[in-house]
Amino acid sequence: MTTIKFDDYLAEQLKDDNLKKEFEELQVRSKQAIAIILEREALGYSQRELAELAQVPQTTLARIEKGANTSIATLSKIARALGKELTISFT
Repeated sequence: MTTIKFDDYLAEQLKDDNLKKEFEELQVRSKQAIAIILEREALGYSQRELAELAQVPQTTLARIEKGANTSIATLSKIARALGKELTISFT
């Protein structure tokens, strides 16, 4: 049985343009989810508390924290509720 390093396997798989696009989109959603979770927990908020402060349904916040796509308007509401400013950059 041949062993392959994960990084090598991933690099090979990402040669597929469709898979690469999906992977990159998932990375963005994962980063935003992790950032929200870390900030929410650092402030000691439950999902319900943050949702109320942000004026979004708790179910919406739960989906975002699981990596679901959302609007910039919703992310802005959450950022303000966390005392942060939403910044978008193209790198």
